[in-house]
Amino acid sequence: MDFLNAIVALLNFVVIPAAAYGAQLALGALGVTLIYGILRFSNFAHGDTMAFGTALVIIVTWGLQALGLSLGPLPTALLALPIGIALCSAFVLGTDRVVYRFYRKKKSEPIILVMASVGVMFVMNGVTRLLIGVDEIRFDDGARFLIAVQDFKTWTGLNEGLALRVSQVITFVVTALACWALFRFLNRSRAGKAMRAYADNEDLALLSGIDPERVVRLTWIIATALAVTAGTLYGLDKSFKAFNYFQILLPIFAAAIVGGLGNPLGAVAGGFIVAFSEVAVTYPWKKVAAYLGFQSDGLLQLLSTEYKFAVSFVILIIVLLFRPTGLFRGKAY
Repeated sequence: MDFLNAIVALLNFVVIPAAAYGAQLALGALGVTLIYGILRFSNFAHGDTMAFGTALVIIVTWGLQALGLSLGPLPTALLALPIGIALCSAFVLGTDRVVYRFYRKKKSEPIILVMASVGVMFVMNGVTRLLIGVDEIRFDDGARFLIAVQDFKTWTGLNEGLALRVSQVITFVVTALACWALFRFLNRSRAGKAMRAYADNEDLALLSGIDPERVVRLTWIIATALAVTAGTLYGLDKSFKAFNYFQILLPIFAAAIVGGLGNPLGAVAGGFIVAFSEVAVTYPWKKVAAYLGFQSDGLLQLLSTEYKFAVSFVILIIVLLFRPTGLFRGKAY
C-alpha cells in the first residue's frame, strides 16, 4: 500500500505537473525553433509575444463572458484563443514589416536581427502591461478538476490523493493536436515543403519560384499561433502575469537548444527534458522516500523552487559546452 502511495505522490507532484509544463515549453520552443530554422535568427521577443497574445485572449474571454458565452465545463479562453491568435498575428506581421523586413532586405547578420528582437521584446512588454496591467490574473473558468484529491482517496482507499486539473488535460490534448498538425503541415502540404526548402537553401528555393515573403508570413503566423497557445495554456494552468512570460523565455530557449535549435522534433523533446529536470531538482522527495521506507530529517530537496530557472540555465550551459548542436542535430525539417 505504501508503494502505491509513493507512486500516486510521484504522479501528483512530479509527473503530471512536469508533463503539463513540458508540453507548454514544447509549444513555445517550437515557435523559437521555427523562426531560427527559417528566418535564421533567435527571436528574443518570443516570450513577450506569448504574454501579449495571452493578454489579448484574456480580454476577448472577458468580452465573451460579458455576452454570456461559455464552453460549460471548459475554459472560455479556448473560445477566445483563435481570436487572440489572429489579433496577435496581425501585430507580429506589422512588427515584421516595420522592423525585421528592413534588415532582411539588407541581408544583415543574424546578430543584428537578434538585437532588433530585443528592442521589440521591450516594446511588446510595455504594450502588454499597458493593455492588461501588472497584477496576477486568473481566467480559468469552468470545471477546475477532472479528478479531485478527496474523490480519488474515496475510490482507492489510499492515503495519498491524486489531482488532475482540467487545464492539465487540455494542455496535453491541445499540445498533441498542435504538434500533429504542425508536423503534418511541414511534411505534407505544399506550403510546408516550401518553408522547408527555404530553410534548407534560400537561393535554390528562390530559383524554384518560392515566394520568400509568403514563407516569412507563414512562419510568423505559425510561430505566433504556437506562442499564444503556449502562453494561454500556461496561464490557464497557473495564472497570468506579464513578467512570468519574460522569465519563461530562458527555459524555452533551453528546450530549443537542448533538442537542437532549428529541429521541431528536438524542440518537443527538449521541452519535456527541461520541465522534468526543473521539477525533479526542486521537488522535496521526503514524502515519497517515507512511503518507500527511507526516513529523513531533511526535505530531500536539491534546490528550492526559487532556483527553478537556474536549472534551465545549467542545462543550457552543459549542452552548449558538450553538445552545441543539441541532442538532435539542428535544422532538420
